Amino acid sequence: PGADFFLGGACMKVRDLLETKGKDIVSIDMNSSVEEAIRAMHGRKISAIMINDEGKTKGIFTERDVVRSYIASGGKSFKDIPVKDMMITDLMVAVPEDDLNDVMATMVEKNIRHLPVIDNHRVVGMLSIRDIIMTHVGKLHAEIHYLRDYINQ
Repeated sequence: PGADFFLGGACMKVRDLLETKGKDIVSIDMNSSVEEAIRAMHGRKISAIMINDEGKTKGIFTERDVVRSYIASGGKSFKDIPVKDMMITDLMVAVPEDDLNDVMATMVEKNIRHLPVIDNHRVVGMLSIRDIIMTHVGKLHAEIHYLRDYINQ
């Protein structure tokens, strides 16, 4: 039980975390440049952005991909590198009913820091490993508080 995320006596689901953190999704068109992706991420203070083509999700671009873009392009200017050439298209995703423990284990195992959440074939949210860690830390703080109160009775 100590390692589980509980919410009202049940294991916490992806949908529960999305309700707490919000479902804001930032995306740009796949014909944009890496520079435009960087500017969009910086402007929203996020570290991953969805890449779309005619409203359909085609990939994800993250801070890690910025470094990969620079190295792979031989030092080209970011404005001259199409984001479609650098985005990750083989997406790992979660669904709202996924157990948060399973999602966390997958993200750690696969070294993934951002995970799109898909419902009915469309992206409905984005989870970061930080979101999950902060939720876990909050749960641990609540447990510590509860145990201290119990001990001090």
